[in-house]
Amino acid sequence: MAIATLNISLPDTMKAEVENVVATEGYGNTSEFFRDLVRDYLKERQARKLEALILEGIGSGESTALTKGDFEKIKERGIKRLRQRTQK
Repeated sequence: MAIATLNISLPDTMKAEVENVVATEGYGNTSEFFRDLVRDYLKERQARKLEALILEGIGSGESTALTKGDFEKIKERGIKRLRQRTQK
């Protein structure tokens, strides 16, 4: 995985708080702290997107039972996607 550098500016008081967190909560350095924050944010963001999709599905109308044919179509789409990924 390639590593990129990102510079940020913080007010002195916030910088001091970040340094305190790094020193007291087991982070090796400020980069670890910010990577942890970004990972948590991205996880939460993905969870919100998934929740929105689930709610959209729930609100989309009356549900119907899946048939064997439905499962076959899902399987075919999955196999097609896997083949497309391996060809790239």
